[in-house]
Amino acid sequence: ERLRGAGHGQGLRRGRAGPGRRAGAALLAAGYQELRERAAREPAAFWGALGREVLRWDSPYHTACDSQLGPDRVRWFLGGRLNVSVNCLDQHVHQSPDRVALIWEKDEPGTEVKITYRELLDMTCRLANTLKKYGVQKGDRVAIYMSVTPLAVAAMLACARIGAIHTVVFAGFSAESLAGRIIDSGCKAVITYNQGLRGGRAVELKKTVDEAVKNCPSIKHVFVAQRTDSTVHMGNRDIPLEEEMAKEAPVCAPESMDSEDILFMLYTSGSTGKPKGIVHTQAGYLLYAAHVFDYQQGDVFGCVADIGWITGHSYVVYGPLCNGGTSVLFESTPLYPDPGRYWETVQRLKINQFYGAPTAVRLLLKYGDKWVKKYDRSSLKTLGSETGGICIAPRPSEEGADVIPAMAMRPFFGIIPALMDENGRVIEGNDVSGALCIAQPWPGLARTIYGDHQRFIDTYFKMYPGYYFTGDGAYRSSEGYYQITGRMDDVINISGHRLGTAEIEDAMDEHPAVPETAVIGYPHEIKGEGAFAFIVLKEDTAHTERVKEELRSIVASKIAKYAVPDHVLVVKRLPKTRSGKIMRRVLKKIVTDQCNDLGDVTTLDDPSIVTEILDAYQKYKTQQSASS
Repeated sequence: ERLRGAGHGQGLRRGRAGPGRRAGAALLAAGYQELRERAAREPAAFWGALGREVLRWDSPYHTACDSQLGPDRVRWFLGGRLNVSVNCLDQHVHQSPDRVALIWEKDEPGTEVKITYRELLDMTCRLANTLKKYGVQKGDRVAIYMSVTPLAVAAMLACARIGAIHTVVFAGFSAESLAGRIIDSGCKAVITYNQGLRGGRAVELKKTVDEAVKNCPSIKHVFVAQRTDSTVHMGNRDIPLEEEMAKEAPVCAPESMDSEDILFMLYTSGSTGKPKGIVHTQAGYLLYAAHVFDYQQGDVFGCVADIGWITGHSYVVYGPLCNGGTSVLFESTPLYPDPGRYWETVQRLKINQFYGAPTAVRLLLKYGDKWVKKYDRSSLKTLGSETGGICIAPRPSEEGADVIPAMAMRPFFGIIPALMDENGRVIEGNDVSGALCIAQPWPGLARTIYGDHQRFIDTYFKMYPGYYFTGDGAYRSSEGYYQITGRMDDVINISGHRLGTAEIEDAMDEHPAVPETAVIGYPHEIKGEGAFAFIVLKEDTAHTERVKEELRSIVASKIAKYAVPDHVLVVKRLPKTRSGKIMRRVLKKIVTDQCNDLGDVTTLDDPSIVTEILDAYQKYKTQQSASS
């Protein structure tokens, strides 16, 4: 019944038959093991054949891949030209104009709206023409600060159509965070709504944009759409978007883009320092995103991520639409109007593939199984939870092969994992752990950090030259399967034992009364470092002290006695960014009495949680002092 550890159901998209596509068609007809071996042995030939089969080109590429893996050498489909919006819209409008492209699951249950491919192309072209009318050109950057709606998808595709570079900012970030992204990317325009709707509440998007652009001299125009009936102040650079779109033609000639031109930038949430503007390019990204969960024509694909994240980019917008699929746009929250919202939506829309964030799943665990079992989920074929650019996942696999909960398991096509030791040497064999690197380039690999290529090199390529460093640690089992053990920077050293905090968290999460945990290291005068655990309990959990003791026993038996946290503090909530990441540095600052220097907490979903946790910590310290 639960989604914890659910794996991907990845399957290759079957493209159009036709002249020049026979190699790709033959490739797609091969078995999984054959495909995997060929992708590892001949990546350029493998992805080159798929590129011909899956994508629609203006000009064919002459070289599939510059195959050396390095910070300045990863290039795919050299010489090729295409337009991403044509691949996502025009080709499907030509074949099936009335096929449903989007089902907009609006904030209020039961008010969904269906948008056909013809309607989405019309909307995209009018929006693209509006952008051009106001001076947005190929290479210009455009910020999109919108809730999850068809118009937001059209905004992304309109940028792609005219060769502009979009940077979508999650419509919950603060004005300060939005301004930082606009300044870093040098955006020329912002597209937003008067307000957003989320969880039954209005979100003041235009007001946030107004506050942000006060400090953004690069912004020439703010395009404002109407999501609600609320009237907002319109200044000199504000443009009423729908009014202007209505004046434009529903046809816009697509810009022919080089394969390696920038498609979009997407910024990290800033939970660990200055946000990074990750750059993705046209053809390689689109091809990689087009491999979507064994999607079959006629399925309703339900990725409930926000479009402001890479998962939303890939598996709400570009992946499903490139496949000609029907994609669900989920505007609301998993708890509105109650914790059964996801499953009520599955029942009503007859969703076939459900793809949700691990954070949301952990949140729902707090409310038990009753909300899941209340609704009919028989339409579901595939459950997925993990990431936005698949590198290692339980699927694809041969029919009947194992899927092990909470294990990433198998490398995806063309991905060659390598585990590295502390001296930068490859660790051979099975039943071993190390830093997870990738030894071979793949089309979906990011190309740089916008405006700071040196940071890109330092972050991903410097530590292990010749390899891409994921930042994760991993375990390779005796069967050769991979399990992510946590971020390498989330490692504590307890009495000489190096241990990922995620390992402790995973063990504690097995307790049925504990839906969420966060573990941090803190200075310990004897052990060097100790583990401090923050836990959230399910509603109506009794016998808190007994639960704590049971958690300690679980960690001792699952890992070792030295891994048992010295302190376990019950809190109502954990400090999370709006993307759902736990801001562990805030917890560490609290435990190490550095609350006067918390750093940027504007990305927290609710900044008041800091005070809430600090109060709980102070009471805990007082109790500890009294008992000692």
